[in-house]
Amino acid sequence: MSQVIHVPQTMNIPLFVGKGKVEYGEKQVPVPGKGQLLMQVKANALCGSDRSQYYDGSTVTPGHEAAGIIVGAGEGTTTTVGTPGVVFLMDFCGECRSCKLGFTNQCLAKRADYGFSHDGGYSPYIVVNENVFFAIDPSIPLSDATMLLDIMGTGGHAIKRAKLVHPDIQSVLIAGAGPIGLGVLAMAKLLLGEETPVFIMDFVDYRLELAERMGAIPVQLANRSVVDVIREAGLEGVDIAIDTSGKTSGRRTSLDALNQRGVLVCVGHGQELNLGVSNDVIAPERAVLGSEYFQYNELTENHALILNHLPYLQQIITHRFGLDRIQEAYELFFEGNTGKVLIEQ
Repeated sequence: MSQVIHVPQTMNIPLFVGKGKVEYGEKQVPVPGKGQLLMQVKANALCGSDRSQYYDGSTVTPGHEAAGIIVGAGEGTTTTVGTPGVVFLMDFCGECRSCKLGFTNQCLAKRADYGFSHDGGYSPYIVVNENVFFAIDPSIPLSDATMLLDIMGTGGHAIKRAKLVHPDIQSVLIAGAGPIGLGVLAMAKLLLGEETPVFIMDFVDYRLELAERMGAIPVQLANRSVVDVIREAGLEGVDIAIDTSGKTSGRRTSLDALNQRGVLVCVGHGQELNLGVSNDVIAPERAVLGSEYFQYNELTENHALILNHLPYLQQIITHRFGLDRIQEAYELFFEGNTGKVLIEQ
């Protein structure tokens, strides 16, 4: 029998009507069914991948970086009402070839992408299947817990992908100092060692200054060459480059900065990459990899990291808004002078 406590029947939700406009309406609070949980959302982070929903509109409530408290549990679940946690974006089946090997981000029978195909974290209450809920230590503020997702999850997964090919990483270049780039930077320092040089390139001074405070060597592309900055640091090139920009130019610049055996990991969706296969790939034995989100089982390791390094990671969150100020939050976010931006409820 479903268990639900202290939950209203209706809720006010933001409506992404397109053309950069957010209106508000009322909707019934969903009821969790078999195997489902009802979460009261306390925070959801903005992401660049929301851009199409913001400008083109969305038939579902967006938000795919949600943290909150379980307030209802359907039949067959084991999560206790009152448990804090976060929601893994992809509702993986758990049974397919990929899932059985732990590759939940490559599920062959995915049931939902919360915030894209089903209502997400800008709703005050959302229903999710229990398998995508990850419980967290109550000492972690729920707003900060959103970093377990796109920031730590996506950032760390990209580095782990590179390590499959290049286990002895001694230097890193990041294309793009937006929130995902900052996440890659943070995870590079936590996973590879604080002493590992991490170069980060962008055109936005605000983000480069934030990256420098977090330990990166910034490259302002308006007036500096990436290769020159790397050489000034005493290196000929970098072992891995992670592109979060999604831009052809960013990928090309990253590839050109790689050492022999270097790895380019493409995280940012968007434009193409043009390769001269012989010179770019074969002769130097470089690799080009894709990296999509992260695997559910990575949350456990990242949970331990956020407990031990929360003050460092908190630097990435620079702005917080209430649910009634989503449009203002996106306008600021897309101007570029922010780190991670949160909507708190």
